Amino acid sequence: MEILVVGTGAREHALVRTLSLDPDVSGVHVAPGNPGMAQQAQLHDVDPLDGAAVAALATSLGVDLVVVGPEAPLVAGVADAVRAAGVPVFGPSAQAARLEGSKAFAKEVMAAAGVPTAEPRVATTVDEVAAALDTFGAPYVVKDDGLAAGKGVVVTSDRDEALAHARACLEKDGAAVVVEEYLDGPEVSLFVLSDGTDVVPLVPAQDFKRAFDGDAGPNTGGMGAYSPLPWAPDDLVEQVVETVARPTVAEMARRGTPFVGVLYCGLALTSKGLRVVEFNARFGDPETQVVLARLGTPLAGVLLAAATGRLGELEPLHWRADSAVTVVVAAHGYPADPRTGDPITGLEAADTAPGVHVLHAGTAWRTTDAVGVNPLDDPLLVSAGGRVLSVVGVGETLAEARRAAYVAVDQLNLAGSHHRTDIALAAAEEQQPV
Repeated sequence: MEILVVGTGAREHALVRTLSLDPDVSGVHVAPGNPGMAQQAQLHDVDPLDGAAVAALATSLGVDLVVVGPEAPLVAGVADAVRAAGVPVFGPSAQAARLEGSKAFAKEVMAAAGVPTAEPRVATTVDEVAAALDTFGAPYVVKDDGLAAGKGVVVTSDRDEALAHARACLEKDGAAVVVEEYLDGPEVSLFVLSDGTDVVPLVPAQDFKRAFDGDAGPNTGGMGAYSPLPWAPDDLVEQVVETVARPTVAEMARRGTPFVGVLYCGLALTSKGLRVVEFNARFGDPETQVVLARLGTPLAGVLLAAATGRLGELEPLHWRADSAVTVVVAAHGYPADPRTGDPITGLEAADTAPGVHVLHAGTAWRTTDAVGVNPLDDPLLVSAGGRVLSVVGVGETLAEARRAAYVAVDQLNLAGSHHRTDIALAAAEEQQPV
């Protein structure tokens, strides 16, 4: 089987790495990919947002499956263009991807499907936002209605901060913001694969959104994750499938926009029970890095079954008993103003540490000197984004996986970089997260 993966980040690198190890896969291609993926796949310089170009590439390569990684190409209709070209694709249509592309639409679907979630107010003016904030009270939860790369949500007890975020969202795209009631309790991510009718859950993970230790600092795209969750209820996956995933997939089918791909269920285990925090229309980053590290079933056949309406034919997925922890190494200034172009060293030592693999997120090759004039004898790997690397540690326990990941992180050198030191710490110490 030949597979084309669309995207550039660590999530896509995790997919590429897992697919490259699949005995049923003869070749992996990426559009456009990153330097790390070049070790396991052939890179193609194609715009991931250009559906026609991606479809043409898939056709010319004769691939058996296209896997669309990021949310922006999905919302832009890349999966539609590939399907129209007659190539199986794992990823929802643009209409179905509105579950992530519009928070207001997702709330509408959840209400129709009877899915438990935070009570929302959709606001299109600052005055409407202010009224909604006063209705719910602190802590305030304000979400950009559209795509925001995981950084469109503010949770704060400062009303002025909540209003400022709402104003910035409205000024950016003029659409809407969603103000919600605050949900207490720990958050969980669960990916559920769908072929438009049937669903197959993966295993839960927990990510860390805030930039700094102790959940301090601004929201980010995610600074780390771990799996399994020793504190989670034994019936959590069954609950999510029956009360969230199946009703949502059924509602999308009823509307004539079947959801084919992965439904990312962002959940809160509140004092009132399970609630949906958000839906995404793709694998989450950095949770994918730890979930795929634990998957024992070959991935390619599973994704192809989802893309071709055959999930119901699959045997139950096999999961390794190992634990996995990923730690994100972020650039100087991330998330507000990440600095790029800094050299990365120590990668070989980190990537060959026992129980570790390193996934690239925001990296690039520099082929000239710092001022871009003189050619370098050897290309230099540099930072090219906010989240630069995902370091994945695997071990028999969370404590061992943590230890492996952080030993490898210490091998890396990136000027001004930062990472959290408390990823999975509470769970490894058998503490209940808050």
